[in-house]
Amino acid sequence: MNSNPIVWFEIYVDDLARATTFYETVLDIKLEELPAPVEHLKMMAFPASMESPGASGALCKMEGMKCGTGAGTIVYFRCEDCGVESSRTTDAGGKIQMPKSPIGQYGFISLGVDTEGNVFGLHSQK
Repeated sequence: MNSNPIVWFEIYVDDLARATTFYETVLDIKLEELPAPVEHLKMMAFPASMESPGASGALCKMEGMKCGTGAGTIVYFRCEDCGVESSRTTDAGGKIQMPKSPIGQYGFISLGVDTEGNVFGLHSQK
């Protein structure tokens, strides 16, 4: 394999508007509505650039798909300083699961819980 293995992610939510506001606030970005490829699916996409490395994805609300902890998947968002984004988590309605912590030569991470109960990660080099 000559590339990063992740090409897309989906974070399932119960309240799409609430989750959109949460991630826009914590990450200081703007999500955009994405036309859904199937019925009963609503999506808000994270910013994406085909010329940049890494994956993009979307918040998704779909009948029959539950969100919350216990699913075993954590999406890590790239940050300049994950301590900054982590500090916005509680103000946006989420919880801090693990504050900014060093991971050796790989930089720093923090873990949060969004307004839907999903665990997410933040990663930075400083």
